Amino acid sequence: MATKAEKAVTPLQDQVLFHTNYGVRAIELNRPEKFNALSGDMAARILERLREYEKSQLANIIIIKGSGDKAFCAGGDIDALAQQNFPTGNLDQPSEAGMRKSAEYFKTEYTLDHLIATYSKPYVAFMDGATMGGGVGLSLHAPFRIATERTVFAMPESKIGFFTDVGGSFFLPRLDGQLGTYLALTGETLMGVDTLYAGIATHYIHSTTLPSLEQRLSELQFPDSSTLEEKYEVVDSTIEEFSTGLPSLAPTLPSPHRVLIDQCFAPPTLSGILTALSMHTSTSRFIRKTQNDILTRCPLSVVATLTLLRAGKDLGITTAFQHEAVVASRFMRSKEFYIGVKNLLWDKRKEMPKWPGPSITELAGNPTMAKKLLREYVDVRPGVDERLALDRGTDYTRYPHWWVGLPSEEEIRKKVEEDGRMGRKWGREDVVAWFVEARRGKVGVKGKVEEVLERKTVEENGGVRWVHEVDRFA
Repeated sequence: MATKAEKAVTPLQDQVLFHTNYGVRAIELNRPEKFNALSGDMAARILERLREYEKSQLANIIIIKGSGDKAFCAGGDIDALAQQNFPTGNLDQPSEAGMRKSAEYFKTEYTLDHLIATYSKPYVAFMDGATMGGGVGLSLHAPFRIATERTVFAMPESKIGFFTDVGGSFFLPRLDGQLGTYLALTGETLMGVDTLYAGIATHYIHSTTLPSLEQRLSELQFPDSSTLEEKYEVVDSTIEEFSTGLPSLAPTLPSPHRVLIDQCFAPPTLSGILTALSMHTSTSRFIRKTQNDILTRCPLSVVATLTLLRAGKDLGITTAFQHEAVVASRFMRSKEFYIGVKNLLWDKRKEMPKWPGPSITELAGNPTMAKKLLREYVDVRPGVDERLALDRGTDYTRYPHWWVGLPSEEEIRKKVEEDGRMGRKWGREDVVAWFVEARRGKVGVKGKVEEVLERKTVEENGGVRWVHEVDRFA
């Protein structure tokens, strides 16, 4: 007789559902018992449908969402990957067939994520609930990323002996300051409206409004002559109509913590980061927790992730995915990944396991040892390592839809410094007003720009001056 748990498992054919509503094509991840975790079969089916929708003149807008109220998509199907890599549980007896199957999973997933990043139609992700790992790949490269009060974002791969993949080496270094590096190395979470201010989400609306928004989007029609940017503008303004304001909650990372993050995670090396953190452990409980989080994470994951982030800032979106595909296949052969999954998912332990190999402090203090480890897992050898064949030639180093969300710190910095060069005596209120008008009154712009100016500028001689970290901490 089937158990209750067995009855709850969603049949394979129903794990991803496809809906048509006028001009909207909705993709629904339907695996609630696994928090809508993305399996290889689901990724392949979504990839096939997105290719079909792109060719259809009847499909105007793509929406992706998760079933239930707990998760959009809480990750990839790492449980299955770990089991097929080491089916007997003996870490000295890996399965070559299983590892090849795992490598194929990542090829399919990254091809799907790259398609989303270069898609030729408006693509809207409802990040309602847990959005982690594989769910990040399905959403973060999209032009429209909607957070709700239930959104929980994290890249916790360093907890399971993996690295921040799904294009993380591209989008994380492009978040404000050193926020991406902090999130990647610690695995910490951002919730709700904080994802909007961080640049992870582009819009924030209440979860109860999502069905009405979806219906309204289905009614939109675009003239045949519309460019993609013009379509984006229509979709953007439509979503804004459903934003009724932002909750006045204390931020997960208040300004003083953001200052410390930018300072401590700015050094290019792990050794430099740990040294910077140690300078503040006696005065900041936040930094003590941050330091402890890093030191208990998987050493291989931490050094590999940091290396990929530092390199990814200068890579194009296509190269980043191709690089990650090589690294992912190598990680499938590591004992760390199996140990991490077993500890967190199967044994459900809160404390981190005893990781094999050298510790994080040993790797930070021994560059030769770290370089050898990175050569084994991260270095890509042209002409030797298989290159992920992506079926799209589109490439870029900056998201073409960068303007859809709130202004980034980089945009605000450029505006302040431009005003200084032009001799404009603009105060902070003037800069805020300029961005509010430029973003057409978008909800959240005023609060974001005010916080950045308060943290990153000083008022002098009737205007504002941007203070770089080297000046602030000199």
